[in-house]
Amino acid sequence: MDVMALGPKGEIWVIECKSSRADFQSDHKWQEYLEWCDRFFWAVDADFPVDLLPDDTGLIIADAYDAELVRMAPEDKLAPARRKVMIQKFARHAALRAHAARDPGSTVGY
Repeated sequence: MDVMALGPKGEIWVIECKSSRADFQSDHKWQEYLEWCDRFFWAVDADFPVDLLPDDTGLIIADAYDAELVRMAPEDKLAPARRKVMIQKFARHAALRAHAARDPGSTVGY
């Protein structure tokens, strides 16, 4: 997965970035991510052929400067136990990245 984020209501969002038709058609693993998130999105540029993307997923159109949520992904809630694990992993990873940004020479947690 390219990006994992927390939505405004604490949902786990997975965002898969695609650069071209060939990039999308060669990716056979994206469906494996569905069981690990509440909402699944594609992020593509304005020239991407969006008719290739499944209608039951979210859509973000982005460029180097901005992004727009074009279609909200349907919610498929995670089981509570899986949600807890995912939130804990997300928080730990975020904390380690913040620590590494403040102390670039540190190898704590990696």
